[in-house]
Amino acid sequence: MTSTSSFVIVLGFDGSTHSHKALKWALDEAGRRNGELRLITAWSKPPMSWYPAVLETAAGEIVAEDSPERIAERLQADALKAAASEGIAATGQAVHADSAASAILDAAKDADLVIVGSRGHGGFPGLHLGSVSTQVIDHAPCPVLVVR
Repeated sequence: MTSTSSFVIVLGFDGSTHSHKALKWALDEAGRRNGELRLITAWSKPPMSWYPAVLETAAGEIVAEDSPERIAERLQADALKAAASEGIAATGQAVHADSAASAILDAAKDADLVIVGSRGHGGFPGLHLGSVSTQVIDHAPCPVLVVR
């Protein structure tokens, strides 16, 4: 539990369908508890391992694909706008980390609740629980809510 009077909720948000459902739940929970929301979006591509795809649009314009960092920042901005529209106090971090679970757990050290989607963008669609959710459940210093 935190030492402040505000109820702190950490949300792992990667833009997946499950994380959007988790965001909706987190906004509702923060509203009910007069709490604050900490949004964490992790990205992990080393600088030299990503090369932008160059695409041609239907209008003949050449555009470059966004970097993983830029995508994470855009996801954060969209989630923060959703929080603001609900009147929820929220902060966000787009974190460069090798492990999304570690980034979430670091943010949760003084949290009252962690909320994650049951799975993200991982490559095993048949799994009911993804690796990040599993690691967060196993190591979180506070209660964890997993949203399907």
